[in-house]
Amino acid sequence: MLDSLRHKLLALVERREELERLLADPDVIGDAKRFRSLSREFAQLEPLATALAGERRAREDLATAESMRADPELRDLAEEEITDARARLELLEGELLGHLVPRDPRDDGDLYLEVRAGTGGDEAAIFAGDLFRMYARYAERQGWRVEVESANPGEHGGFKEVIARVEGQGAYSKLKFESGTHRVQRVPETESQGRIHTSAATVAIIPVEPEGEPIVLNPADLKVDTFRSSGAGGQHVNKTDSAIRITHVPSGVVVESQTERSQHANRDKAMKRLQAMLAEAQAAQAAAAQAETRKLQVGSGDRSQRIRTYNFPQGRITDHRVDGLTLYDLPNVIEGGLDALVERLQAEHQADELARMTEGA
Repeated sequence: MLDSLRHKLLALVERREELERLLADPDVIGDAKRFRSLSREFAQLEPLATALAGERRAREDLATAESMRADPELRDLAEEEITDARARLELLEGELLGHLVPRDPRDDGDLYLEVRAGTGGDEAAIFAGDLFRMYARYAERQGWRVEVESANPGEHGGFKEVIARVEGQGAYSKLKFESGTHRVQRVPETESQGRIHTSAATVAIIPVEPEGEPIVLNPADLKVDTFRSSGAGGQHVNKTDSAIRITHVPSGVVVESQTERSQHANRDKAMKRLQAMLAEAQAAQAAAAQAETRKLQVGSGDRSQRIRTYNFPQGRITDHRVDGLTLYDLPNVIEGGLDALVERLQAEHQADELARMTEGA
């Protein structure tokens, strides 16, 4: 490990020790908001302390084993322990480097999931429905909550558009690489000749703005319309103009909410999503300016790029952003088994960030 990276690790250890002192301070304990924030930061640094302690023990074991080499009777045992200690050190170094990757403050937060049918007509809408169900089932496995805020069903199933809020610890960190165009290759149920069709749907993952840090909107920039809800919810939704559509005139961004019974509740939901979308657009511009070559384009919201292909005849799923990322496990993935994809994309992002840090070290 480079000395400069080692110094950064030690600085994080010093910060953890400082946090430990602060969390014992009566003034901090009396400030619930600050105490909660510092406790969260302390918990995030705890794995680093554990890894450093493990590295220290591995180095001590290595030194002890190397000192045993001089004894002929212990040489074979020493070689085994040396091999074991070096393997542990290699693993721990990778783990420690991972702690140096800048943490996205939005990673622990909630998100808005937007899925829209693209090219392919009815089949695209059906595929959009399949994608939404895939994410909903993955969220269920993670113990997250999914709340649909707006949905426009397709004529033959699926959705032309569906927007939901996903709430749960670490939701954004696991789904933030899903933004982009998803392509499907399969034989539609309506295809009598057995021909494979290609269609697409777009996915956008938008982080919910952290509490207490909303983007400020000028009321003069907003156009607010009301209309009657058309979704589920009983007779009430069809009798009152409770649904809300808000247009942010400068950007052209439009949001709708129609799942609540009152205008006020729908307006509140729509405003929160509008703030999140505008904040994400600002973050995407900054990220693109700073890292044009990043393969995963975290948080860019760029849905023009084809990121993944789902080939049903071959049971194959391929992510085009990562060389060699092809899984022959499509039935499991489409049922919500996204762990292998999520973990590989997170590892790829970490490797990219470490490469950048090493170049600049």
